[in-house]
Amino acid sequence: MEIFCKLDNLQRTGSFKERGARNVLSQLPADQKKRGVIAASAGNHGQALAYQGKLLGVPATVVMPKHAPLIKVSNCQKLGARVVLHGKDFAEAKTRAHEIAAKDKLAYIDGYDDPAIIAGQGTMGLEILEQVPNVDAVIVPVGGAGLIAGVSLAVKTKRPKVKIIAVEAENVASFSAALKAGKPTRVEMQPTLADGLAIPQVGKNAFEIAKSRVDRAVIVTEEQIALSILRIVELQKGMVEGAAATPLAACLSGELRNLARKRVVLLLCGGNIDPNVLSRVIERGLVADGRLSRFVAVISDRPGGLADLTTQIAASGASIKQVVHDRAFAGSDVSAVHVLCTVETRNREHLALLRKKLREHGVETYDSR
Repeated sequence: MEIFCKLDNLQRTGSFKERGARNVLSQLPADQKKRGVIAASAGNHGQALAYQGKLLGVPATVVMPKHAPLIKVSNCQKLGARVVLHGKDFAEAKTRAHEIAAKDKLAYIDGYDDPAIIAGQGTMGLEILEQVPNVDAVIVPVGGAGLIAGVSLAVKTKRPKVKIIAVEAENVASFSAALKAGKPTRVEMQPTLADGLAIPQVGKNAFEIAKSRVDRAVIVTEEQIALSILRIVELQKGMVEGAAATPLAACLSGELRNLARKRVVLLLCGGNIDPNVLSRVIERGLVADGRLSRFVAVISDRPGGLADLTTQIAASGASIKQVVHDRAFAGSDVSAVHVLCTVETRNREHLALLRKKLREHGVETYDSR
């Protein structure tokens, strides 16, 4: 494919959500602007409301799940929002936000189903058509479906032949469930790297707009998301969160072979990933890529045995990251030692060659558990 990346991860608050937030806040009545707004958010919508609210003089309260990424909580507070942490997931945070809205007479701003929010997100679709006029397909991450509703409406209205591909994380595939049922359907939530897509049920308005304009929905795995974050760091020199990596994951999944040799736009919709999570995700991506591996080697418990093992590993061109020498739990053979090796290799083929060379040298290896 000829890939173009729409870099909304470089927006001021790190995601596309500012588009909808600006649009909806600018349309509020004057008295409501004074009282303020509230929203439930996993982070990006809340940051967008906080920032655009600050610019427009509209106080913002954001209710976030207790497990929300720390960087998103901190950023919301730095941008001037009042942050309330409540519930184990987005659904519980949303219930609490509605309670506070009723008590304090705040306007609840739905992050993905408010018509003004959807319209604001659609500006990305208009920009894509201006910037890549001969685009063949646009791949859009889907959580609550506000982004794909706006983008698909804008793109399909002006260029009906452009393909719109929805992509979801396997642990939170509420859009696919809605397509199957013909209406928004609640799904069971599972932990996912794509926390920005962790919405248990797509929005009613968003689904009605998107369902007839999406040409295909693709579901990607957690491993594919991790690998895609790594690819974007290495190739695009960019930092993205899990949700924003899903379009590339869809391309790498092999499910979109019909787009070979086509001009494809990937929506890198957000870059707000916790640095600690990023480091773990990069390691997971290296493992998925076959570049970081762990295995157990069984060697003789004799002087020079460990030195010989490390020499053989080095001779193969692999780099040793960690070695754990285990005598006590090595089994019934008291003359043998188990060595847990973590090594860096070029790819899976290089790892297979390393283990083959070790077997030829009389060293048995097996996968660690």
